[in-house]
Amino acid sequence: MSMAGNLRKVTGLDRVGGLRKVARLARRRPRVDLSHPARSPLGSSVVNCVAYRDGARIPETGDLVDVVQRVRKRGGGFVWLGLHEPTDREFAGIAELFDLHPLAVEDAVEAHQRPKLERYDETLFAVFKTVCYVEHEQLTATSEVVNTGEIMVFVGRDFVITVRHGRHGSLGPLREGLESDPEQLAKGPAAVLHAIADHVVDDYLSVTDSVQEDIDEVETDVFAENGARADPGRIYQLKRELLELKRAVVPLSRPLEELATGPIRVVEPEIQAYFRDVSDHLLRAKEQIFAFDELLNSILQAHLAQVTVAQNEDMRKITAWAAIIAIPTMVCGVYGMNFDYMPELRWTFGYPLVIGVISVACVVLYRGFRRNGWL
Repeated sequence: MSMAGNLRKVTGLDRVGGLRKVARLARRRPRVDLSHPARSPLGSSVVNCVAYRDGARIPETGDLVDVVQRVRKRGGGFVWLGLHEPTDREFAGIAELFDLHPLAVEDAVEAHQRPKLERYDETLFAVFKTVCYVEHEQLTATSEVVNTGEIMVFVGRDFVITVRHGRHGSLGPLREGLESDPEQLAKGPAAVLHAIADHVVDDYLSVTDSVQEDIDEVETDVFAENGARADPGRIYQLKRELLELKRAVVPLSRPLEELATGPIRVVEPEIQAYFRDVSDHLLRAKEQIFAFDELLNSILQAHLAQVTVAQNEDMRKITAWAAIIAIPTMVCGVYGMNFDYMPELRWTFGYPLVIGVISVACVVLYRGFRRNGWL
């Protein structure tokens, strides 16, 4: 049997009841990504489990406990166990086997954590927020732009445990990329932690580039000829999605700085140089996000100013036409009072004269308003 197939012993899945539980888990969690060929055939939370030594896979058989014992006895290798949204029961045996701290186990199972780095004796526990750009044909006031997930990583001297939450952020391609670079993978579990951090931060940069295209589209619409008619809901929606992205990116600065500069037993100084490079990439993503936030504030203020200007123009036009209409209204009101003695009341040309005076006055007002830009 393969090592992944024998994880039932650790996760508490017996031969008969385990298959039934697998079926229930599959029905309860339909969001699990089955697209990658490395996913365990069990259909449980276990995605993959591989042992490595000197940057190469070790063809191991038996259950996880035996494999871990052999790796520790031989030395110089480590086990990489990947999980997707495990339950308390599934994770309990694994936590006991690798002596994981209960607080870190609780965070890994419950998820919804901020990016952070915690140390428990010889074990590191890191939390990364993953982000994914949601494609959409047209940005609306309800469009989802950024989708987030989480990756929790336990790193010890001879093991790496990754716990993924969310429908995106699969680590299968990352594992394949590391296996194609045995020299880097031979540097141990810290190299896997660096690869995950680098992968997550690269996704940040990719998402920010895509968000910039949405911002450019909104900016173009706002400053178009009929920009005052643009939907402000799209701007607010972008700001909300940008806030979601900021919550994922900004808190990661301190953990990466600690990994790059702090004395950590399981992270060799050689690997810390790689974390400094990741930290630089994260700084670029942070600067872009803050710039986007300021730009959206400016776009929103410009849009509100355009709406105010458009309203003022409408009011000036209404006022100008009201002034023009007031002239015939006033004259006709006077002559409609039915007095016996009115100017030019019985004169043959009285009516044409009044009409002419009204027309001339209206034309003069119209040209004056037109010249001043009110009409």
